[in-house]
Amino acid sequence: MSEIAATTVHEAYAFACMRCGYGWEQSYEIEHHVDVHGHEFVVYTADGERVPSPLSTPTCANCDGHVVRIMRAGRVAGAQQFLHTQRSAKRAPEKVPATRSSDRHWRLSDLLHPFHRR
Repeated sequence: MSEIAATTVHEAYAFACMRCGYGWEQSYEIEHHVDVHGHEFVVYTADGERVPSPLSTPTCANCDGHVVRIMRAGRVAGAQQFLHTQRSAKRAPEKVPATRSSDRHWRLSDLLHPFHRR
């Protein structure tokens, strides 16, 4: 199939699994094409590899769940920074709380905490 037009845009999304609470962010190159017959199609690329649309059926990399909340980029990183700031402010020099085993895994309640109204 030959194409006659192509436009590439860069988008990033944040994801939170509603099943296990895992959060992650991913950047995509989105190529908009029009073939010689005038039909439009889109190609998504992440880290140099062609991937399915993250908006159609996102899959959690942690538990393979498909109930995934899609947010604008920066939400997961913002929630992680918020939690880090809160923990740092609450720490006393003589008492340090236990840390999590992984910096890349967050509970769903941790991710959504900044969005709750006060």
